[in-house]
Amino acid sequence: MNQAVLSNKQAIVTEISDKIKASQSTVVCEYRGLSVAEVTELRRSLRSEGVDFKVYKNTMFERACDDCGFEDLKDALAGPNAFAFSEDATAPARVLAKFAKKHKALVLKKGIVEGKVVNEETIKELSLLPNRDGMLSMLLSCLQSPVSSFARAVKAVADAKEAGAPAPEAAPAAEAAPVEEAAA
Repeated sequence: MNQAVLSNKQAIVTEISDKIKASQSTVVCEYRGLSVAEVTELRRSLRSEGVDFKVYKNTMFERACDDCGFEDLKDALAGPNAFAFSEDATAPARVLAKFAKKHKALVLKKGIVEGKVVNEETIKELSLLPNRDGMLSMLLSCLQSPVSSFARAVKAVADAKEAGAPAPEAAPAAEAAPVEEAAA
């Protein structure tokens, strides 16, 4: 084999291995039956979410799987496959699953999510999760809820005092058990 060809193939395997290692999520999908316009639309959707979408030879991807220790993924590498790589664990699954609902020719096969090989069902479950910004806003709303409830309660007490209504009284000291009796 020509040394230049071998060197080129090794560079491609290294590129794939680096992409797999740098990604939180890698999804394998079969694109047979999609038109050029549909593939362009899919690439545009993936790019807007920060997902890198590439087509590699299956043999090159198999070698990269061997290098990275993901041999379980190799059984999904039959037919014309494309690979989606992302630093966001849910973005490739979310965009590809949404596109596959409209275009039945796109078939999700397997993937790697946070260092584990996952099947098609897991990829579809991941597609239901919001993106990172959506998750952060959900977390923020959960954290804000107790604070805003507390602020409303304090405001209600302040408004009640201003209106001249009696403030809620603290429990009388007589109801509290003396420390000496509690120790006995």
